[in-house]
Amino acid sequence: MRSESLDAGDAASAGPRVGVLALQGDFREHARVLAGLGARVSLVRRPDELESIDGLVIPGGESSVMDKLSRIFGLQQPLRAAIAGGLPVYGTCAGLIMLADTVLDGIAGQESLGGLDVEVRRNAFGSQNQSFETDLEVPALGGEPVHAVFIRGPVVESVGPAATSLASLADGRVVAVEQGNLLGTSFHPEITGEHRFHEYFLAKVAARIAA
Repeated sequence: MRSESLDAGDAASAGPRVGVLALQGDFREHARVLAGLGARVSLVRRPDELESIDGLVIPGGESSVMDKLSRIFGLQQPLRAAIAGGLPVYGTCAGLIMLADTVLDGIAGQESLGGLDVEVRRNAFGSQNQSFETDLEVPALGGEPVHAVFIRGPVVESVGPAATSLASLADGRVVAVEQGNLLGTSFHPEITGEHRFHEYFLAKVAARIAA
């Protein structure tokens, strides 16, 4: 498959080059948000396409399918190496599962990329018709609460010492975490018009470029 670029035009000419993993899931929604924030966006499907990006988003979708396709396309080990090398990566929903060190209820043979010192549980909020919306307090972002949409999302069952919780539901279940260059949310800010998590991620990308 041919790589696609989704630049935001002249205004993005000096912006960071951000890839969106485009194996499966709602990658185009993330690409639109990032382009709107001034990033130069590329859809990533091949290992060599990782070499030219400053950051990567792993979208929502089906984590077991993403895992299988990442191995078919030869991306699993390059992605793991990029994460270990400090590439900023933001995973939403299935992307969070892909970044977790431990998936408690993965299907037989399912693997994650790892990097986030957390344990997650897939589809923790039930089936798609049990999707819901809520407002979350996210001190790291400041301002008004974040309106979050959960669609068959995972939950973070435990947060290890290397990771930090950024947001929890009213019942205490963790739904947003970070660890150094990595960021993960159980929900889908790309579909609500809530762009502060993407801005927070782009700040990580900018910091790495400047380092």
